[in-house]
Amino acid sequence: MSNEQGELMATGETQIDNGIFRVTKWTIEPGGAIPMHVHKFEYAVVPLVNETMHVINSDGSEIVAEIRTGQSYTRPSGAEHTVENRGSRAIEFVEVEKLV
Repeated sequence: MSNEQGELMATGETQIDNGIFRVTKWTIEPGGAIPMHVHKFEYAVVPLVNETMHVINSDGSEIVAEIRTGQSYTRPSGAEHTVENRGSRAIEFVEVEKLV
């Protein structure tokens, strides 16, 4: 999928949304990105691949994140960022948001 500017976008598949948790499987193809967004809730990420993703924060700072299959991490609510895949293979992860 691409946006109006022709940039590749990520795809998100909501697997659970029960009012307590929202579970989304994300796939970011090479050259793709999740657009800038703000997390309203705490969340955990469970990587499904070993890859490098580039996280660009709203202040312009960048984090090069080396994700590893099954090595989960958490982030606080309020995080505002975009996630880019500058590599040659798809990045896949499951995001679990705590809604309450």
